[in-house]
Amino acid sequence: MYYKVLGKDSPSVDTVVLSSGLGGVHGFWQPQLAMLAEHFRVVLYDQQGTGVSQGVVPAGYRMEDMADELAGLLNELQIERCHIVGHALGGIIGLHLALRYPALLQSLVVVNGWAKLDSQTRRCFEVRQNLLLNSGVDAYVQAQPLFLYPADWLSAHHDLLEQERQHQVAHFQGMENLLRRLEALMTSDLTDSLSQVIAPVLALSSKDDLLVPWHQSVSLAQALPHGEHQQMNYGGHAMSVTDSETFNTILLVWLQAHSRQPQPPFSSLNPTEIPWPKH
Repeated sequence: MYYKVLGKDSPSVDTVVLSSGLGGVHGFWQPQLAMLAEHFRVVLYDQQGTGVSQGVVPAGYRMEDMADELAGLLNELQIERCHIVGHALGGIIGLHLALRYPALLQSLVVVNGWAKLDSQTRRCFEVRQNLLLNSGVDAYVQAQPLFLYPADWLSAHHDLLEQERQHQVAHFQGMENLLRRLEALMTSDLTDSLSQVIAPVLALSSKDDLLVPWHQSVSLAQALPHGEHQQMNYGGHAMSVTDSETFNTILLVWLQAHSRQPQPPFSSLNPTEIPWPKH
C-alpha cells in the first residue's frame, strides 16, 4: 500500500494515522496536515484498491480485511502504538482494528461513523450505487459532493468542485473495487462487539450531515466503554474540509489529552505477540 510519513521524527512523539472514507485516498486529510505535523508523526495511506495502492480487492472483501491491511502497514513501519483518526469508513476500520489489535491503539477518533448502518445512510449508498451502475462513473462522481458538503459551501466552491470532479474521474478506483468496498462497509455490524473496545474513542459528528445522522455518533459513544461524543454544528459529512479550523481544534485537544497515556492492561497481549498479517 502507498503511504507517506510526515511531521516530527522522534521516539518521544506520538504517531497519528489518518484513514480516509469510501474514497480511500490520503489527500482527503490535506486541511489537517500542517497542524498535525507540527505536533506529531503523521502516517497517511491510500487504502488497498484506491489511489496509488493499485490492485483489485477480492470478492468477499470485509472491513476486517481493511483493518488487517492497516495493521500490516503499521507493522512494516514498526509502529507499535498510535492514534487512529478515521473518517466514516476509515473510522469503522479503526473500530475493527481496536477489536483485532487492541495493543495498537492509544486512542481512536471516529468521524461521522456508526456501529450499524442507519436507514438514511443505506438510502444514500443505494442511490450512489444506482448512479454508478446505471449512469456511469462521471454521474457518480458529480453527485458525490451532494452527500459530503453543505449547500452554501457547494455554491461557494463551484470551480474547486469541478476540478475535483475531473481528477476523481481520471483516478477512479474502479467500479468493482468501489462496489466491493461499499458492500463491506454496508454489511459491517459492530453492535455486539463495542463493549470489547478498550481504547478511548471520540465519536465526532456534524449536526448537518446528510449522509450519516448525528445520532449515530451519540449511540456509538454510548455503547463504548470509554466513548465520548462531540458535535460540530456545521460542515456536513466532510466537515474536516468545510470547517477545518473548528475540526482541527477539537482533534488537537483530543490527541493532546490522550498522548502518552499509561498503557491499559491487555491480559497477556502486547505488540510483539500480535499475529501480524503479512503486508
